[in-house]
Amino acid sequence: MRPPSNSLLVADVHCILRWFREVCVFTRNIFLRLSDSRRMEAIVRRTPVSAPLVRRFIAGEAMDDAEACVRELNAKGISATLDYLGENVANADEARESAERCIEVIRLIASRNLDANLSVKLTQIGLDLSTAMATENLRPILEEAGSAGQFVRIDMESSAHVDRTLEVFHALWPEYKNVGLVFQSYLYRTDKDVEQAIREGVRVRLVKGAYDEPPTVAYRNKSDVDASYCRLAQKLLKEGEYPAIATHDVKILNFVKDFCSRENIGPDRFEFQMLYGIRRDLQESLVREGYRMRVYTPFGTQWYGYTMRRLAERPANIWFVAKNLLRR
Repeated sequence: MRPPSNSLLVADVHCILRWFREVCVFTRNIFLRLSDSRRMEAIVRRTPVSAPLVRRFIAGEAMDDAEACVRELNAKGISATLDYLGENVANADEARESAERCIEVIRLIASRNLDANLSVKLTQIGLDLSTAMATENLRPILEEAGSAGQFVRIDMESSAHVDRTLEVFHALWPEYKNVGLVFQSYLYRTDKDVEQAIREGVRVRLVKGAYDEPPTVAYRNKSDVDASYCRLAQKLLKEGEYPAIATHDVKILNFVKDFCSRENIGPDRFEFQMLYGIRRDLQESLVREGYRMRVYTPFGTQWYGYTMRRLAERPANIWFVAKNLLRR
């Protein structure tokens, strides 16, 4: 019996890879849809898997837990961004309470001398209720951070929130320069948004994007998202104000390092960012290479939506959950 030809073997490999990509896309879409399901949230919170999930991706539920995790990161030469979890609040009282908790985080950072800053989602402080409410609640956060010499990052959420997020930002930007934005490479509009941010001197964190977006507003193919990311990263690194390159993708990390080497862009002109609990080995390796690293460190009780989006991003995260289920 004749062995299969090389061309047939190559065809088989391509077929397997195509199948695997389709499975990953299908799985990603499922978890993104589950991230908005209140019924599934109730089920997940009752199951044993929730405990290892929280430990893996979340710094804990209390502020003391977050402080301990930040101290551990700082000891390794890694900075942190603290995120008090919560989004899409239902009323003005919840929005004000979330804003007050954000101010408490800023005070914690200052009083404990932590190498950290704050990230905030505007839906957490009332954006879905009104842009005026989100602006009113963001102002004291920026005021407190400015008094403490701290920086605040406004997280970007779904495409439906981008214009309103930018409206709130621009209402306060003339008065507060200690605030930056996040842009997502999978959105078609991001080239324009990044160019405007560069003109205004706004600090940008670049991410791929983790929401379930329609093809009318976002790239759906990973190669297109990656190409957009690399193009935007080059522009930010050459022209931007201390950009944050937020990715766990080794190919993109190597692309950025090679680009910076060719363009003589020193490691003091930007920082890499990653998520708490993901690729800790890579985080520490980049620090040893002399790069600045900041880890996005979420904490709080509202961990469900955030965690589902993390599972959607990487098949390895889903395998982690499966292993913990099988052990029980």
